[in-house]
Amino acid sequence: MTTTSRIGVTTFTTPSDREIQATRAFNAPRELVFDAYTSPEHLPHWMLGPSGWTMTVCEIDLRPGGAWRFAWRKDDGAEMELTGVYREVARPERVVNTESWGPDWPDTVNTLVLTEADGLTTMVSTSLYPSLEARDAALGSGMKEGMSLSFDRLDAHLAARA
Repeated sequence: MTTTSRIGVTTFTTPSDREIQATRAFNAPRELVFDAYTSPEHLPHWMLGPSGWTMTVCEIDLRPGGAWRFAWRKDDGAEMELTGVYREVARPERVVNTESWGPDWPDTVNTLVLTEADGLTTMVSTSLYPSLEARDAALGSGMKEGMSLSFDRLDAHLAARA
């Protein structure tokens, strides 16, 4: 499959018993995609999952050892929070961070890699879970659908800024 055929489509794979990998191409420069992933100016516009959610907190200290925290609220009053620490930040091609959804979910390590060719940026986001069971629980949570919807929003957000 060529990069251009993945524009607008998120592909999910399980490269190991503990990993989920999402791949998608965006018709935008890598610097802009990097900023969209790492800036409070951009994230609340697209990282929302299913309809009805808004991002109420977007705190980012983008440096190795820096913490981040996101919180969302749904129209029905439900809330969720996500926290982590950046392990590696290599602008504009790579970010590695921990991720915690709270005590009911195991912590993961996420690696975001962005490559650019001919004005298209390919994103590969890999989540490493502590076990096969944790990975499979994430797959069963609706994660793929929520990420795909968010990436659709990211496409529109990037198009408005490119």
